[in-house]
Amino acid sequence: MQTFFTLVVVVQVLSALAIIGLVLLQHGKGADMGASFGSGASGSLFGATGSSNFLSRSTGVAAALFFIATLSLGVIAGNRKASTGVMDNVSVMKTVSSASASAPAVSASAAQVNQIPK
Repeated sequence: MQTFFTLVVVVQVLSALAIIGLVLLQHGKGADMGASFGSGASGSLFGATGSSNFLSRSTGVAAALFFIATLSLGVIAGNRKASTGVMDNVSVMKTVSSASASAPAVSASAAQVNQIPK
């Protein structure tokens, strides 16, 4: 189960990084006007408008992977058992013996406080 949890976390981080990179590579809506006057990349790898279609679909796929990984992590975290704390491994006998040893000291100090004259 721990291996599956680690795998889902890795998928989520990689898809988040892919979303960041793909969004930064895309052109804004204001870039269309400049492309119509000749500064567009019509000779690029994807053609004049092919990169925007490819990048938007890739961003959608990465977002879907991120969403699925997030839901999977939520389900895994909901099904996990509560982890034991550090103090759960301490034996009860040590706790009882330390409490009984400190009890007379507390009562003696309380008796001294009551004897202080006003």
